[in-house]
Amino acid sequence: MVLDIRNPLPGFRDHRQVVWDERCAADVKQNAHMWFREDFGLESDWTSTALVPLAAKRSLPIVVRVDGVIAGLSAAEVVVDEFQENLVWSPVACDGDCVQSGTVVGYLSGSVRSILQIERVILNLLGRLSGVATTTRHLVDAVQGTSCRIYDTRKTVPGWRLLDKYAVCCGGGYNHRMGLYDAILIKDNHLAALREDGLSPRDAVYKSREFISKTFPVDRANAMVVEIEVESLDQLANVLPALPDIVLLDNMSIDELRRSVALRQEKFPEVILEASGGVTLKNISAVAESGVDRISTGVPTHTSSWLDIALDWESVFCSEKD
Repeated sequence: MVLDIRNPLPGFRDHRQVVWDERCAADVKQNAHMWFREDFGLESDWTSTALVPLAAKRSLPIVVRVDGVIAGLSAAEVVVDEFQENLVWSPVACDGDCVQSGTVVGYLSGSVRSILQIERVILNLLGRLSGVATTTRHLVDAVQGTSCRIYDTRKTVPGWRLLDKYAVCCGGGYNHRMGLYDAILIKDNHLAALREDGLSPRDAVYKSREFISKTFPVDRANAMVVEIEVESLDQLANVLPALPDIVLLDNMSIDELRRSVALRQEKFPEVILEASGGVTLKNISAVAESGVDRISTGVPTHTSSWLDIALDWESVFCSEKD
């Protein structure tokens, strides 16, 4: 997969960012056949077969019913292509666009039977991804005026991780690690295991750096992010001299975050500080104003409401009557 770093902080390692590419398309192709099977089983859409003439054709709009950020239009094109029923998908917006209620974002054209068969799959896809993008944009807007960035987590729908993370980027957010394979993230349970051997958080960073240098080619080793989670100022003070790329400040109060930033600034300004845990739309502004560089939160991918999007047959008839 071609992943690039979108606007990295100068001089700092960061996690790779999802862009729409061939692997994203392949991910949708693989999922699409499961989505079709959920609706058709091994049979068909008997309602449309019974009631809609085989020769009937239309061009029907996909309409957003509430304000939000659209995401998933590129994925919808792949779904239509995989359906293989001579349907044409014509987007009239772009992923990441802010849209208002009533905005047409695309048209499905071709056999009415086929359009009705694929309708729910397309709407589920767009509704889910646009909901993630919209929630992300709300969080991004809430930290405007600070230099803080909003990152996602691995709290994604099983099988949808690439799509969920793509939607976060559409909303103006950034991607944390994709999985266990593409970064070192030393968490509390890793540190608990190390404590049994008398090792400190600082030792964990040193061991990780040593492992990376012995295991990976130089280019990959140089790009590998080492991040460590701490829960107290004492742990932070212990780990900063080891110069991890990122320190995750877990469930700290606003006062603790400010003190952490001051401690970092004093001697180790090259270390990125990331706040996480208990972040909501109500408190995210205060967290950002503490001076941390980034905030990671699962809110966009595990609590977002779907954006209300519909196939609007009625608007076609209204325009024809006019």
